[in-house]
Order: sequence, then C-alpha cells, then structure tokens
Amino acid sequence: MKTFTPKPADLTHDWYVIDATDVVLGRLATQAATLLRGKNKPTYAPHADSGNHVIILNADKIALTGNKLGKELYMHSVVGARRDSYAQLLKTNPERIIKSAIKGMLPKNRLAKVQLDRLHIVRGAEHPYAGMKPQVFEIAQVSQQAK
Repeated sequence: MKTFTPKPADLTHDWYVIDATDVVLGRLATQAATLLRGKNKPTYAPHADSGNHVIILNADKIALTGNKLGKELYMHSVVGARRDSYAQLLKTNPERIIKSAIKGMLPKNRLAKVQLDRLHIVRGAEHPYAGMKPQVFEIAQVSQQAK
C-alpha cells in the first residue's frame, strides 16, 4: 500500500472561529494548534501545509488556572529577557499570552511560522474576517471557575 501524500490541489485552508470566553488557556491552545496544523482533516500530512485559519475572539476573557496570575511569562528579545506577569499581560496585551501558548504547541520547523501567521486574535466579539465565512468551533470544556 502506498503512502498518501497530498498534492497542492488537495490542500485547502478553512476558517474557524473560537470564542475564548471562560475557556482555559491550555485547552484553547491545544485546540487552536490542532486546527492550525490541519490535524482535523483526513488529508493531514506532517510535512504538508494543510493548516486552517483560526480566529480567536474575546482574548481578554480567557481563564487561567492555578497560580498563573502571580507567575511571569518570559519572552526573549534582542536586548535580553523580558519578563511580564500574566496579570499585567491579561490587562494590557492578552493576545501575547495566547500566541505564546499556541506557539509552544506548534512544531519547531519552517512550517510553524506559516501556521502561526494564520492565527488571528481579537479582543472583542467582532472580527473583520466575516467575508471569509468562518465556521464556529466549539470547545466543550470551559473553566470551572466561571460558574
């Protein structure tokens, strides 16, 4: 039996919308990384770019478990290590928290940048990608703290 290798004509890039309200950061990141890689498609191949576009709404309303609000997120820059707390970032730049979590779940290769470029994170409930007709992707497990 021959191994299936998708041709460029077989690769499609669908659009998905995820509402991040009261969704735990780790669960959101794993689902988004799976969609970005295209692992939900029957034509998935690890070396082919079969990923989807993912729009994450309400980025400022994600749920953080444990003691993450007191911990710091480290980002390396050209000058040196930059440290910001999760509590501060949740107020000023929640997109960075989500993007960092998803980036850590993508493979460390050339495809990762292409796949991460298909990630669109929005703070509010409105997004400018309505013309692409994105499908709604539901994450069943929401935060226990939200109840």
